Amino acid sequence: MSRLEKYPSYRESGVEWLGEIPEGWETQKMKYLGKMFAGLADKKGDDFAKEISEDKKPFIPFTNVCNNLKIDKNQMQYVRIKPYEKQNKVQKNDIIFLMSSETLEDIGKCSIHIDEEQFYLNSFCKGFRPKAFAINAEFLNYLLQSKTYRNYFALVGRGFTRINIKQEYINDLFTILPPKQEQTKIAQFLDKKTAQIDEVISQKQKLIELLKERRQIVINDAVTKGLDKSVEFVDSGVEWIGEIPKHWEVKKLKYVVIKIGSGITPSGGALSYLTEGIPLLRSQNILFEKIDYEKSVYISEKTHNKMKNSQVKYNDVLLNITGGSIGRCNYVDVHYPLNVNQHVCIIRPTNKIFTILLNNILASEVGQSQIWRFQQGGGREGLSFETIKNFDIPLPPKNEQLQIVKHIETQTTKIDKAIELQQNYISKLKEYKATLIDSVVTGKVKVC
Repeated sequence: MSRLEKYPSYRESGVEWLGEIPEGWETQKMKYLGKMFAGLADKKGDDFAKEISEDKKPFIPFTNVCNNLKIDKNQMQYVRIKPYEKQNKVQKNDIIFLMSSETLEDIGKCSIHIDEEQFYLNSFCKGFRPKAFAINAEFLNYLLQSKTYRNYFALVGRGFTRINIKQEYINDLFTILPPKQEQTKIAQFLDKKTAQIDEVISQKQKLIELLKERRQIVINDAVTKGLDKSVEFVDSGVEWIGEIPKHWEVKKLKYVVIKIGSGITPSGGALSYLTEGIPLLRSQNILFEKIDYEKSVYISEKTHNKMKNSQVKYNDVLLNITGGSIGRCNYVDVHYPLNVNQHVCIIRPTNKIFTILLNNILASEVGQSQIWRFQQGGGREGLSFETIKNFDIPLPPKNEQLQIVKHIETQTTKIDKAIELQQNYISKLKEYKATLIDSVVTGKVKVC
């Protein structure tokens, strides 16, 4: 990008947070360039039921807006629409804004719909229909995606547990307007460049998936076959475990642990959370790669003492037992007080099994296949304590367990470093892409 030239001269935009813009470029408020429209209204939970029916119509979910520069037709959800209903539809070149979000990072994110097919729109978003004669829609989409405008949306977002943007902030938002022909050329340039960057990112992501698969194979092989492949193997008698070394055992989980249980939501729910105190771990804190202590919420010591049954100890294994993250697990490697809510199960091993080995078994195909096989609960997935107690696990002798744990740690550490290297490369590519878009649409560099 350093090779791109600047415009011959610049002038003050008249908008403090925009700064200078090239001579010949203008600024204009959004409300003069098009009109806003709302998403779905008066819908209830049953209208979004998963079963297919004739009155189900595709709509754009907020995740489609958050995750894509351009709306992806393959990422639609469905809603019941009656023939007499009057609901707005998204048309070609409409830009969709996320008006309500849990984070400042996502608030105001936008995406453009570039296809002829029309769709309904989720209620967390609003659409903007640009006037074709006033502005190039794809240029506007890139402009609104730029760092400069993302910072603006973060600044005007309001809320505590949920961040919202008022429609007036978008209507009164000043846009940068190069000459119309230049807008088109800028959009075409960015289409080409971002596609090239996205292709490299996609290749790196595929490599990461292959590395993750390799990591899983290492763990699966070690916890079911051990390290010495010359020993005699026998059928374990359990379909999802397969053959194991003859001198190993298969045990129900309840025979190698002293506790299986979860917590509760503290009285008062989210209102009881503090900015400091005893960390309360929730499902979003339990990841396969780590327990994210830093992003936990906090409760008072008094509340912690009342929740004695869900107090966490060093070397406990924590398992998510409900929702979309069901099955994620990791072990506690800190010595300070912790607690968990009802979505996280505490599994406390006896001295018959090393904590790290138990965590590896639960994270392996052996554990995960049982989690997905035996989950229950209608529309919301869930695991009962009784189900967890009866999980089948392969159990090597104690001295062999330690060797397996060390082997898994050595091999997965190498793979994790390779994954981290690719993730860092992706982060740099994404930062370059964001900087490129911002520099081009705000006129810091000239591309046509």
